[in-house]
Amino acid sequence: MEISRKLSHLLHLLVLPILFSSPSQGLAQYDSLRLDSMHQLITTGQYPNIHAVLVQQSAELQYEAYFGGYSADSLHDTRSAFKSITSLLAGIALDKGYLKSLDTPLLEFFPDFTPEDPRKQQISLRHLLEMKGGLRAEEFYGIGPYLEDEMWESDNWVKYSLEVPIKDEPGLNFSYNSCEPMLVGAALSKATGKSIMDFSKEYLFEPLGISDYRWTISPGGYGMTAGSFFMKPRDMLKLGEMVLREGNWQGQPIISTPWVRTSTRCLTPIDFSFVRYSRLDNAQLQSARYGYYWYKERLRYQGIDTVVLFASGNGGQYIMILPDWDMVVVFTGGNYGNWSYLSKFC
Repeated sequence: MEISRKLSHLLHLLVLPILFSSPSQGLAQYDSLRLDSMHQLITTGQYPNIHAVLVQQSAELQYEAYFGGYSADSLHDTRSAFKSITSLLAGIALDKGYLKSLDTPLLEFFPDFTPEDPRKQQISLRHLLEMKGGLRAEEFYGIGPYLEDEMWESDNWVKYSLEVPIKDEPGLNFSYNSCEPMLVGAALSKATGKSIMDFSKEYLFEPLGISDYRWTISPGGYGMTAGSFFMKPRDMLKLGEMVLREGNWQGQPIISTPWVRTSTRCLTPIDFSFVRYSRLDNAQLQSARYGYYWYKERLRYQGIDTVVLFASGNGGQYIMILPDWDMVVVFTGGNYGNWSYLSKFC
């Protein structure tokens, strides 16, 4: 757990000094000194395997640094932080009328699939976006089974995901896994008549000026919508900024504000606190909550009481949004598999 503790503590070394000034101010000289100190801690190896740190406040890039041979032009594996982008794509499909409702049953998109367990007919897109499809999987808490490796080894990732056995009634329990976002991506392709690669390019990436990236493609030709999407940290920052602006980018609507608000309400407690691993003395711990592939956690520490909305991926991939401070923070890193019982979390 040591690496994850240090990485989370690094977040607070970065964010908290900024918050101590004023949400209406940019980085003061004091804060810049703190950032310089953080920079030195990374370059001297006290916080290993950090690849990039970017801080943007009030739509102005305040800090940007790359380490370990990475640069602004390096494509980085976002891992499961990309699940949050899949949530954005689902919202666009709903906005554009390709999806009638999130309560549409999943199997309407796969009429040739006949489930052995009739409960699968109850699974809706909403269930999948909430990680409540009821599949026999539990990748977050490390109690298994862990499905992503098996999915990658199969010849057909979508078929594999459709055939995962049911454990709970759909909609009952949160159970983190990578098969459900894979099914959402496949359903979007069926609904739109476009590959997820083409759909995302037309409606999300091109409008944001994101052009340099790399998909991981399944053997069946589906884009991997659960993770392993490679992009630049600056483009991760753009996505965070758009969410901070409730779906707008440089004055242009990309996703409807109601979708952004609904998908990031994060109503499901997941019985886990990211703040806990910061080891901040006297930080008040509360459970993180889950929305439609987004996390939210309340941070209460030394007079600070604010909410952080974030996308998270294995190894230290974060898009963090702090609305109270008009701020977006991006981390990328290479601390893969160093999370003790969360070692499979991606």
